[in-house]
Amino acid sequence: MSVFDDMPVFIAVFEKGSFSQAGRSLRMSPALVSSRIARLENHLGTRLFVRTTRKVTATDAGRRYYEDCLDIMRRVEEAESRIVEDDSAPKGVLRLTAASALGDQFVTNMIPDFSARYPDIRLQYRMTDALVDVLTDGMDIALRVGPLVDSSLKARVLCPSPRYIFASPEYLAKHGIPKKPHNLVDHNCLMLRFPGSRQYRWRFMDKRGSYEMQFAGTLDSNSGAVLTDWALAGAGLVLKPYWEVAEHVKAGRLKAVLTEHMTDDSYIAALYPYDTFVPPRLRVFLDYLVDRVKAEPLFQEKLPESAIA
Repeated sequence: MSVFDDMPVFIAVFEKGSFSQAGRSLRMSPALVSSRIARLENHLGTRLFVRTTRKVTATDAGRRYYEDCLDIMRRVEEAESRIVEDDSAPKGVLRLTAASALGDQFVTNMIPDFSARYPDIRLQYRMTDALVDVLTDGMDIALRVGPLVDSSLKARVLCPSPRYIFASPEYLAKHGIPKKPHNLVDHNCLMLRFPGSRQYRWRFMDKRGSYEMQFAGTLDSNSGAVLTDWALAGAGLVLKPYWEVAEHVKAGRLKAVLTEHMTDDSYIAALYPYDTFVPPRLRVFLDYLVDRVKAEPLFQEKLPESAIA
């Protein structure tokens, strides 16, 4: 048995953080998993994990090795896919992550239909507002909402997703309507915070171009849904794509402010780590995704003039 055979075991332990959980996913005993990792560490001449009675934590060497293993496994999979893609239906595991609101209102509902069309693709779906590291976390595709940022990942823009600042009529009646972006320093801005988040920096534009301003408030959360609830309760101002809060805006529960200062560089985009070769399972998902986004009324609506405070 080669070192290459131990790589999937190592990846499973790294991702699960436990020999027993990795063993369950691989249908191995924890003892066998432990021995395979020990053999790999002996071969490499370094420790990959620090073991305690409660959890298994990767060392710095383990984290570097994990990224290399993912790259190796991905290249092997690409090589195999090149050979079989003309002879069989797309198959394999597709790892997808999406922002919570996008998942709740769109992605989750489309997955059963996609799965019925491509039954040989096993889709693993992770919905979170945190900024998932596609490479480190072994994702095939991440659906992001917001401005595109420089990245080593490939990006496929699906549709524009303009963002606005919203507040409840009650909040605006009590605290006033901001007329310029710098007025926001006197308001309670509701922030989406998590490791690596840039959501506390809001983007605006003027005659000179776009720029960012950093704000703070008394409330922040790692959940976009929580921020919406707080805004509805009159706790402050929140930055959101219109489609995410459209039902509340139409019902008069939220009003938009500073609309003439907002940038138009926000999108829904699919990011993926593949460069020259896109595996068939991902290619068919991207094509399906594009068609569904184009047909989705949720993303075609514009912010009504009546919603501007």
